[in-house]
Amino acid sequence: MSTFVLVPGFWLGGWAWDKVAEVLRADGHTVHAVTLTGLGDKAHLATPETDLDTHIHDIVHVITGEDLHDVILVGHSGAGGLVTGAADRVPERIARVVYIESGPMAAGTTQMDNYGPEFKAEIERSVAAAGGSLFPLPSFEVLEQGDISLVGLGDEERALMRSRATAQPYGTMTQPLTLTGGGEKLPKTLVACSIPLEQVRAVIASGHPFFAVLSSPEWDFRELPTGHWPMFSVPEATARVLAGV
Repeated sequence: MSTFVLVPGFWLGGWAWDKVAEVLRADGHTVHAVTLTGLGDKAHLATPETDLDTHIHDIVHVITGEDLHDVILVGHSGAGGLVTGAADRVPERIARVVYIESGPMAAGTTQMDNYGPEFKAEIERSVAAAGGSLFPLPSFEVLEQGDISLVGLGDEERALMRSRATAQPYGTMTQPLTLTGGGEKLPKTLVACSIPLEQVRAVIASGHPFFAVLSSPEWDFRELPTGHWPMFSVPEATARVLAGV
């Protein structure tokens, strides 16, 4: 049996993994679903100083505080940089890093570097309207305009997200990631959902700079055809994919 640490993407708390964790635990795995500072039931802890390092420390604290070893560290979407950073800090405790609808951030880059100019401008407008330090969950229409797939999210799933989402601390999106190289050679898995794996492989082969690292031998790949939030759209299948790595 394996030990999983599950890290949600933007606007979500550990609650987002409830159905996935239920399946994994029923199969005998140990699961820790992380709620990051300023999100979920920790929303009241958000400050303008909450940044990428804050959230990396949250993950490391769960791993070391619970004395976890051989961890399968899973990051969804915007948590890609977080699990990259956490694995870099405690590589001796990590068995594998899994990126769902995500990928590793390079040292010196920020989450905002991943967005096109129009979506970046929309984020900046939203943050300014919210006071300058928080990024509220946009409308689903705006998310689709940012090329974020909503496949599999029906009325129930959208209502759940809208009712429980909390604003993302903006500092986590603007602080550059610092890496030492500690987690560079750890085994890694990319789980492709909204982009077919065949297309991902083609982009890797093309030499696209963002995807170039995925050509390294420590990487393997899984496909889970659905939208950007598989923990809501196909939770059981998500659990099976994770158990399979």
